[in-house]
Parts: sequence; C-alpha cells; structure tokens
Amino acid sequence: MVKKTKEISCGTGRGACGGCAYFLGFLGAAIYYISTATGFWNGVLGLLKAIVWPAMLVFELLSFIGA
Repeated sequence: MVKKTKEISCGTGRGACGGCAYFLGFLGAAIYYISTATGFWNGVLGLLKAIVWPAMLVFELLSFIGA
C-alpha cells in the first residue's frame, strides 16, 4: 500500500515561504526604529515603518538603479 504525502509549497497558500525571514526582518527593523526614536509617536511611526520595510527597500533600490 502506497502512502500519499502532502507537499507544502509556496504556491498553495499552505506553506510558510519567506515568513520567517520577513518576521526576522520586521523584528530587526522594529528594534532599530524604536531604539532611534526620540519620542513615543516616533516609536509608533517606527513600528509602522517596520511593517512596510520591504516596500521601502524595493522603492529605494528601483530609484537607485534608475528604473
């Protein structure tokens, strides 16, 4: 009898592709932005920046290469 196994991949929505790397990047960005904040609202803004840091990174990269 052959036992079927399920494959977890990025395309099916069941895998965790990049989730761990994104979380570590979020955590590092949050620590950086909060540690450099000069006040409470700058810390809140830092958390918001930490959430969208991949978009900011891609924007800056495309601006740098002139695309």
